[in-house]
Amino acid sequence: MGFDKQTIRDISVDNKTILVRTDYNVPINSSGAISDDLRIRASLPTLKYLLKHNCKIIIISHLGRPDGKPNPKYTLLPVAKRLGELLGIEIDFISDCIGDKITNAVKKLKPGQILMLENVRFYPGETANDINFARAIADSTGARYFVQDGFGVVHRAHATTSAITHFIPSVAGFLLEKEVIALSEAINGEKRPLVAVLGGAKVSDKISVIEKLVKSADKILIGGAMANTFLNYRGISLGSTKIEPNEEKTLDKIYELAIDRVGIDNIDEFIILPIDVAVATNPSAFRRRSVPLQSINTDEIVFDIGDATAYKFCKEIDGAKTIIWNGTMGLAENPTFSYGSSVLAKFITNIPGAVSIIGGGDTADFILKWCKYNNGKFHHISTGGGASLDLIAGRKLPGIEALLALKK
Repeated sequence: MGFDKQTIRDISVDNKTILVRTDYNVPINSSGAISDDLRIRASLPTLKYLLKHNCKIIIISHLGRPDGKPNPKYTLLPVAKRLGELLGIEIDFISDCIGDKITNAVKKLKPGQILMLENVRFYPGETANDINFARAIADSTGARYFVQDGFGVVHRAHATTSAITHFIPSVAGFLLEKEVIALSEAINGEKRPLVAVLGGAKVSDKISVIEKLVKSADKILIGGAMANTFLNYRGISLGSTKIEPNEEKTLDKIYELAIDRVGIDNIDEFIILPIDVAVATNPSAFRRRSVPLQSINTDEIVFDIGDATAYKFCKEIDGAKTIIWNGTMGLAENPTFSYGSSVLAKFITNIPGAVSIIGGGDTADFILKWCKYNNGKFHHISTGGGASLDLIAGRKLPGIEALLALKK
């Protein structure tokens, strides 16, 4: 299963000025240090390729949501410093992204050097997909090619994902290509059985993904707060647990699609829900109580799948050739309620020959920390949150659609 857009392999980049859109929206702690550099590391293959070809590289990206105006909290300067450390070179940084200052800096840039511009979301034109803002970036940088390598933003029609492509010939970087191929092959490939593990907070955030997986997966396991909505729909009382409101019609549709596919007699072996849960009276609790669904007290809140469910989910995953996991099984940021997610992570990484795909966002954050301390390895950890969900759901992504088509 291929990628139908041109990449930097398909064009002559030697000695060219290249504008690269990355997704460096990384977590920065209170002391100003980057706490997770996955997205920076993921961009290195593209940048190293361009450096090898003697390019002048200009990087644009965003960080956080500064609401269209400069905010020192969201400066990309720490990112430029970290990128320089990873590449072993000095990265030039300018606290703007349009204007004569940029043009002059690009003129001074030598082949094999990198210039990083300031956060594009410091301008309201970025999220507005403003054609004039995009033109200003193109004119200021004088780039010969635009390379889209920010998978985490391609589901947005923004100035640096969509409008910019009207002014500069635009192709994909290696990360974008890798993400699309990995996720597409997982959904549409031939490595079966395909087991989907879904968690996280809201059914409404993932309705299109669930509908797609109902049609393509061999089995769907539901955990996290999402499972609470499903269990409530099935008539289970969950104590003081908050339930996502007004989702009855959504779940009606999901179950109708599932029954059409597998039959009503097989529905509980296809959409598999928790058989027990871990509860406490508050989210900062240090102790968890794993109880059957019928034994939840009225003052208790569900924060994780239970011990028996963790074991059951592992048995359901056993034998899978492809696993897609999006959404943690509980409130994983609290170690007390990361048990279910940790058990699944350990089991999945020990399935020989299985392709394991981790959706972006909170799941990727948890898995990266888990892998660091447990020496685990997944086949692919996506750098995209909403982008990975939209791709799995089969939606067209504006930042990919805008790129040059692969020549046949």
